[in-house]
Amino acid sequence: MIEVTDSSFEEVVLGSPVPVLVDFHSFLCGPCNRQKAILADLSDDVGDSARIVTVEILMNERLAEKYGIAALPTLIVFMDGREVHRLVGVKTKDYLREALAS
Repeated sequence: MIEVTDSSFEEVVLGSPVPVLVDFHSFLCGPCNRQKAILADLSDDVGDSARIVTVEILMNERLAEKYGIAALPTLIVFMDGREVHRLVGVKTKDYLREALAS
């Protein structure tokens, strides 16, 4: 997984040729840490067909504000530079795989 920042988000996420699952999280959030383990496992499964990246909201407040992150973890799927799916709370690997495929 790639850690994305305010300065790299546009290139890594919005400019991606493949779907991108962005995990907006905080290192202080217990559920976020559980989700991170699931995302690491999913990242191994999807290979090059999708990207899974993380954004630490306490260090990238501009992105958290821009995307209206109000609860953690929030996961957003982007395709062709647009938000296509938003999930809030811890999700299973199978659920996330389906969100990326849809």
